[in-house]
Amino acid sequence: MTKRLTARKRILMNSGKTAFREMDRRRRKAFVWGLMLLTALVMLFTVSALPSMAPTASVRAVLSQENYPAGGEYPVLFTVRVTDPWFLHGPHEADGMLATRLTFSGIGPIEIIDVQFPSPKKAKFPYADQPLEVYEGEFTVPATLRVPESAKIGAYLIEAELTYQACTTTACRPPETVKIPFTVHIVASGVEAPSMDQPLSERAGQPARMPGRWSGFWLTILGIFLGGLALNLTPCIYPLIPITVSYFGGRGNDMAGHPFMHGAFYIIGLAITNAALGVIASLSGGLLGAVLQSSYVLVGVALVLVCLALSFFGFWELRVPTGLTRLVVKSYGGYFGTLFMGLTLGIVAAPCLGPFILGLLTVVAQKGDPVLGVIYFVVLSIGMGLPLAILGIFSGSMNKLPLSGDWMIWVRKLLGWVLLAMAAYMVSPLIPGGAIRAVLGAALFCAAAIHLGWLERSGKGSRFFTVVKRSFGLLCIAGASIYLYAGLQSHEGMRWLPYQPALVQEAARKGTPAILYFSADWCFPCRQMNSSVFTDPEVIQLGRQFVPLKIDLTREHPQQEYLQETYSLKGVPTIIFLDRRGSNREDLRIESYVDKEVMLDRMRDVLRQSSSK
Repeated sequence: MTKRLTARKRILMNSGKTAFREMDRRRRKAFVWGLMLLTALVMLFTVSALPSMAPTASVRAVLSQENYPAGGEYPVLFTVRVTDPWFLHGPHEADGMLATRLTFSGIGPIEIIDVQFPSPKKAKFPYADQPLEVYEGEFTVPATLRVPESAKIGAYLIEAELTYQACTTTACRPPETVKIPFTVHIVASGVEAPSMDQPLSERAGQPARMPGRWSGFWLTILGIFLGGLALNLTPCIYPLIPITVSYFGGRGNDMAGHPFMHGAFYIIGLAITNAALGVIASLSGGLLGAVLQSSYVLVGVALVLVCLALSFFGFWELRVPTGLTRLVVKSYGGYFGTLFMGLTLGIVAAPCLGPFILGLLTVVAQKGDPVLGVIYFVVLSIGMGLPLAILGIFSGSMNKLPLSGDWMIWVRKLLGWVLLAMAAYMVSPLIPGGAIRAVLGAALFCAAAIHLGWLERSGKGSRFFTVVKRSFGLLCIAGASIYLYAGLQSHEGMRWLPYQPALVQEAARKGTPAILYFSADWCFPCRQMNSSVFTDPEVIQLGRQFVPLKIDLTREHPQQEYLQETYSLKGVPTIIFLDRRGSNREDLRIESYVDKEVMLDRMRDVLRQSSSK
């Protein structure tokens, strides 16, 4: 009887503990979701409170009549409304500030002349030594529309463009352009064309339609998100694909929690690193990706990949520290590992600098708004990381397929070798000489082949599995041979000279255009250009008419600070063209991977315009 009571008591106690744990788990789960919801609400509130989201100015054209007989001149007004607290700079450039101006396109035979900006007021700003000419509130710009006798009857769409730079007392926006399309109807000379019902001056004072505050912001966010998606088509994202597949596919069932939550934490890790690096680089004027100039960072990222690979080989299991496990339910523990992997890969993704990211950096730097910079780069990272996260989620479901355990063990070790290969890729800039890198890379291929093809014992009872493993090993050895042969070949390319200021001055003195090529070994697009663009015979032949100067930023260059300031360097690859007088051709600047056709067009343009001067 006593034993029965004791057993019953034990069952009740165990069931009570289980119920308590379940209740505790639910509470902590509710806490995690509540915290995420609160964070989202705070971000939404922050975005809605940002003053920089409001449009700085709107413009509309005010016509004097509906039809314009040929052979006459007619008044036209442009009404500009400036949103508080912004100012527009005056019609004259001063202290490097862009002048406000009106330009016209698509006007055909019509002329718009006598554009007269009103006299601006003068205001003192903390960042300027002298008072600046500015516009605020609302002002009108009168002009004259001239229709020649020879103008054909019909409707003409005219696009006026107001270009300006807006500032407050503490910050400035980058130059902006507002388009003002309007239609002018031309009738035959002598035809009576009555004026509008209201005088021109009265209609000029009517409120202009201001674009919605939120529409512009959300369109910007959408554009940044789509830009992030487009970055997945660039070469610099390719190294992230095998790392992502290896991590999610190799962890498999070890990743506790929901797969989609792991994908979300992976994107959050990417977003945090990209946002931090992007904002710091833009506000400090630094080089995004310069963190990879440090050998400590390269070795650190490689060690993370090596440790993860060794866990795939079964040497140990990576577990979340006890202190972190106490903060989150045990089933959520794997999320920290996924978050950490995203943080690490954010460093690897840092050099992915196409023109889109460079433009975003410029906007963030000139707005001087770190909060807005974080939002922009987080959205960019979501767009960039979403395809990778989806790929990782589906590769992480491999263990759920109806395959034998031996296959999964072998695939897990294969993914471990992929991670070791990516670790070798990360430290390759530290290895001097392309031949040594080729030998070590081939040795890694052969080691993987021998291990996976012959030494790995899983599935030894299956003849078919043994044939597959041996075949894979032979393919790896063949691939290693091709890789070694290609790496030991001397590819003749452009004969770059190390950058020296004296060489730039000498080229300008002799009237020879120059090319400044900023690159780094850790820059995947640079490697692609070195192997496919600068080895092309046409590029090499045309390059002989230039002074080709190469600035290697694999390690911090002795003149890196000077070069960054002089050439507004934000990342690599960057190619600067100098004409025969040594002037920087900003319109031909290259800031991302391009093919040989683009490179040849830019080089020919420099030679053509230089010869015409």
